[in-house]
Amino acid sequence: MIEFEQVSKKFTLHKEQRRSIQERVTGLLRPRAAGEVFWALRDVSFRVEPGQSLGLVGHNGAGKSTILKLMTRILEPSSGSVSTQGRIAALLELGSGFHPELSGRENVFLYGSLMGFGRREMQQKLDAIVEFADIGPFVDTEIKHYSSGMYTRLAFAVATAVDPDILITDEVLAVGDEAFQRKCMERIYGFRRAGKTIIFVSHALDVVRSLCDVAVWLDHGVVQATGPAGQVIDAYLADVNRDEALRLETERSKAEQIGQPLVELEETSFRRGTRELEIVQVQLLGADGKEHSVFHTHEPLTIRMHYCAQQAIAGPVFGVGIYHESGMWLSGPNTAFANFPIERVEGSGYVDYTISDLLLLNGRYQITVAAVDSTMLHVYDMHDRLYKLTVHSDTVDDKYGMLAMPGRWHWQTRRRDY
Repeated sequence: MIEFEQVSKKFTLHKEQRRSIQERVTGLLRPRAAGEVFWALRDVSFRVEPGQSLGLVGHNGAGKSTILKLMTRILEPSSGSVSTQGRIAALLELGSGFHPELSGRENVFLYGSLMGFGRREMQQKLDAIVEFADIGPFVDTEIKHYSSGMYTRLAFAVATAVDPDILITDEVLAVGDEAFQRKCMERIYGFRRAGKTIIFVSHALDVVRSLCDVAVWLDHGVVQATGPAGQVIDAYLADVNRDEALRLETERSKAEQIGQPLVELEETSFRRGTRELEIVQVQLLGADGKEHSVFHTHEPLTIRMHYCAQQAIAGPVFGVGIYHESGMWLSGPNTAFANFPIERVEGSGYVDYTISDLLLLNGRYQITVAAVDSTMLHVYDMHDRLYKLTVHSDTVDDKYGMLAMPGRWHWQTRRRDY
C-alpha cells in the first residue's frame, strides 16, 4: 500500500530577517543569500503491506510528520521515490482541509468532494458524522467559532466516515477528552479489523505497541530500526533510557561539585509542616548503598530520609508515597502501618524504607516523604512529590501498565469423551 525507497527530504533555512516593507521590497531586487541546508530525512526505506498498521516513533523533530506529508503528497521528496495505493484520509493538523468561514455541515460536503464523493453520498453519511463528532447544535455554525475539541471531533469523524483505504493520524487525538479518545480508538481498531491500512504517529508508546503490527524508529531523519512494533519500541526506549540516565548522572555530578542538592528544600507549595521535626535530605539508594538516579525493575531500592529534630519528639511516624508521573497514587506505606514503632527522636538521624524487589515498570515516578505525629493528623514535615524516580524495565518481559505483578501461567486441555 505504501513504499518508500531511499527517500530524502531537504529544506533550506534562511536566517536573515526582513522586518520592514522597504527591506522586503529591496530584497526582491537582489538575490537572496544562500541558506543553510537542513535534511529532514535521509535515505528512508520501508514498506507497508495491505491491512498492516505502521507506527512511527521517535523524538520531536525526528522526521515523522515529514514522512506523513510525503505520503499525502503535501511534500515531494528531494530524492528517492514514494508510492501509495488507494484512497488516503489524513489527520495531520487540527482542522486540516476545513474552511473557517464555512459551517460544519458545509465543510463535511467540502471534505467529501475532495475525497471524490458526491453530495448525495455525503448526505447519507452526515447524520452519523454529526452524531460521532457530538456537534449537533453547532453543525450550521461557522467552524472558526469551534473550540479545538470540536474541530478535532469533526475532523476525525469526517476522515473516518469516507471509508479510506489508508488512515493517517498524527497526534491529533491528544486534543480530545478521555471519552472522545476512547471513541476514536474504538473506531481505529474497527478499521484494523476491517483490514484497512493505518499509519499511526503518537508518543503514547503503549498504544503504538498494541495497535501497530510494525514500526519505524526515526532519529534526526535517519531510520534506526524497522520491524515488529514491540521490538522497535523496546530498542527506542532503551536508547531513551540511556540518554536519560546520562543526563541525570550529569546533573547529579554538577550538583555534588557545587555542594548543592538536586532538590532545594526551600518553602514551596510542595512542602508543608510545622518543622519541629524536619526531613533535611532524601536519598534513593541501590543495592550497592550508593545514590542512583535510575533503577531497574526487580532491583532493590532504599528511600533514606535524613531528619533533624530540634527537640525530643515522641512516637513520630515516617511515611512514603509513590506516584506515577501522571498523578496516579501507587503506594503509601508508613512506619505505623508496618508496626515499626519509633519511640523517640532527637537530634539527627535517618529512617530507611527498603523495597527488596521493585515491581514498577518502565516510566517516571514521583516520591513523597513525610514525618507526622503518632495520630497522623499533625504534619511535622512533608515533601510532596519532590523526588524523581526513573525506572527501566528492559530486563523483564512485562511491557504494559505500571507494575510487574508476579504470577504463573497454567494450561491444561480436557480430553473429550466420545
